Amino acid sequence: MEKRAVVLAGGRGTRLRPYTITFPKPLMPIGETPILEIVLKQLVSHGFSRITLAVSHQAALIRTFFGDGSKWGATVDYSLETTPLGTMGPLRLIADLPENVLVMNGYVLTDLDYAEFFDWHCREGAGLSIGATEREQYVDFGVLTSNGRDEVVGFQEKPTLRYLVSMGVYGLNRRVLDWLPPGEPLGFDQLVLRLLEARQRIVVRRHPGYWLDIGRPEDFERATEDFAGQESRFFRPPLPG
Repeated sequence: MEKRAVVLAGGRGTRLRPYTITFPKPLMPIGETPILEIVLKQLVSHGFSRITLAVSHQAALIRTFFGDGSKWGATVDYSLETTPLGTMGPLRLIADLPENVLVMNGYVLTDLDYAEFFDWHCREGAGLSIGATEREQYVDFGVLTSNGRDEVVGFQEKPTLRYLVSMGVYGLNRRVLDWLPPGEPLGFDQLVLRLLEARQRIVVRRHPGYWLDIGRPEDFERATEDFAGQESRFFRPPLPG
């Protein structure tokens, strides 16, 4: 079975300014390598031979850089978003999606085993599988809990809250497209709420390793530091020949 991936790479990168004034966000370099090239190399090393780049802003530059993907040993094609369609809306533009597909943001740096995650998704049979990791949020205040009569029933002094957050990596079954309106923008949050309302099965795969969403200048700087000298941790070793 051919492994197919769709990489969402149409964002304008407004939170990454001034870096993205010159470069489109997917071509921002981590060290000497654009983040989207790192993602593409990872996918190829995990056996994804066909990769669709969903593009919009400065699409011509991205297409010129990646071409047909042969340089990386993959078949790369493109889906052009001419009007804003949100995070998940662009999937309706791709007519030949297989039964199951890996969908991910193009600005994620992680050591997740994409092949293992995708195989797990296919075995689970869920409409949507979400790669997830845990994050902590320190609250620098005393936190009150009150009841309906505004009486204090609990107190925590500067607690650390723990959350399970989406990594921006998904396994998607084609039947989920029924909840994506053609030509209309739809965010990931809206899709999840629609699937929950329709009682569709959504599963989570926890990843205890490295993950960073490169959305702000400080994230970009951290990713550059973390990637330097540790490139091998982000790529699956080649299979013995």
